[in-house]
Amino acid sequence: QVQLVESGGGLVQAGDSLRLSCAASGRAFSTNAMGWFRQAPGKEREIVAAISRGGSSTYAADSVKGRFTISRDNALNTVYLQMNSLKPEDTAVYYCAATMVPLGGRVYTRRSEYDYWGQGTQVTVSS
Repeated sequence: QVQLVESGGGLVQAGDSLRLSCAASGRAFSTNAMGWFRQAPGKEREIVAAISRGGSSTYAADSVKGRFTISRDNALNTVYLQMNSLKPEDTAVYYCAATMVPLGGRVYTRRSEYDYWGQGTQVTVSS
């Protein structure tokens, strides 16, 4: 079992920055690939960014590429999502997700590939 707790969401203006954190407990964090997803009202949950278990590989969705950066600190059992140049369309509940994977640099981008989810943190960007 892995427990995930997100923090760092809030209400900001367009152009501002936020950093989300996801603290993990339970099973060895370093054996998990991690992802950030988001879900806006009336929309499907979508991948935002993902990172391999060792942190050597990352993925960012086209909609956030160049603005959002995912990173992890395995010593602190934490994954981060740095969000810059926020836009109103980034407004959503952001979820952290984890999946235990073999050694390697693969990233995982589909919801079905993740076993554990946090409760979500709201990000609201006003225009």
